[in-house]
Amino acid sequence: MIDVLDMKITLAQRSKLQDISLDHLPFGKYFSDHMLEADYENGEWKNVEIKPYQPLLLEPSLAALHYGQAIFEGIKAYRDQQGNAAIFRPLDNFKRFNISAERMQMPAVPEEIFMEGMRQLIKIDQDWIPAIADHSLYIRPFMFSSDHVIGVKPSESYKFMIILSPTGPYYIAPMRIYVEEKFVRAAPGGVGYAKAAGNYGAAMYATAHAKKQGYDQVLWTDAFEHKYAQEIGTMNVFFIIGNTAVTPDLSSGTILAGITRDSAITMLREAGLTVEERPISMDEVSAAYDAGKLTEVFGTGTAATVSLIKELKFKEKIMFFDTNNTPVSSGLKKNMADIKEGKLPDTHGWLYKI
Repeated sequence: MIDVLDMKITLAQRSKLQDISLDHLPFGKYFSDHMLEADYENGEWKNVEIKPYQPLLLEPSLAALHYGQAIFEGIKAYRDQQGNAAIFRPLDNFKRFNISAERMQMPAVPEEIFMEGMRQLIKIDQDWIPAIADHSLYIRPFMFSSDHVIGVKPSESYKFMIILSPTGPYYIAPMRIYVEEKFVRAAPGGVGYAKAAGNYGAAMYATAHAKKQGYDQVLWTDAFEHKYAQEIGTMNVFFIIGNTAVTPDLSSGTILAGITRDSAITMLREAGLTVEERPISMDEVSAAYDAGKLTEVFGTGTAATVSLIKELKFKEKIMFFDTNNTPVSSGLKKNMADIKEGKLPDTHGWLYKI
């Protein structure tokens, strides 16, 4: 058993916070003063340490660079109106992290390292949490194989780390989305449900192709028929059809089980909408649009929270949405922000106090 209360803590001599402003932050550009690091060696976790943010010294034969055993999570901490800091649903991210670890043949990270280590790290760097609307402290736990051996097999050693980044909104403006029907993000039996680094690297080619056409992201479709909606590059997707919110189900194992997705489902149902988790074809989406029943499309994710979609291109058809009239998604986004900022009660126990 690791006692993180006895972990080594080395504080930075000078805070980098003196050199930047937390107003109007870009996403993921700046990092706080400290980081957490732990090693897995000889079947056990050891060397748990919080220390100043710094480069890593890695050998060219590092297994993660050659065979892709790397996973991560995305979590956010917020500051409420009284100045108190809290993390949004980190225990769910911890559970999902270890689901990813199992799929990638990596060791599970103990809860006391992940949760208590994160809490102590953020407590040290809590001044980095912006007290600004739509801003937060982005938390990036990650793990990678650290053997210095070239050979296609699971590593025997791993490094787990947490770094922190004060950030503004991921997407500022409503998005234009391209429905991808050639390239594939994930197939049943693959690693689509895991938050594996390679999933994102493999998606970049198709995303770049969409951006050349003026689109922000792709909406992936299923691997076999390219018929059913899956997820957007960095988000889960919701379609508002009448008084029903439809989002692709998770049963095929090709879609990431988003924490924000789960929160949105709960809050939409509480708002009186019917929520259906099921396969939804792009033909159904197109028909609902033509019938005037598809009124909103939006994405949900830790980085993006709730992102409005103003345009959806499917084949040669372009569907336009009035993002000035989005009562469902805008209401969801506001209520979710109000819970995180302490303006609405946290009736579900989603906030983890620092």
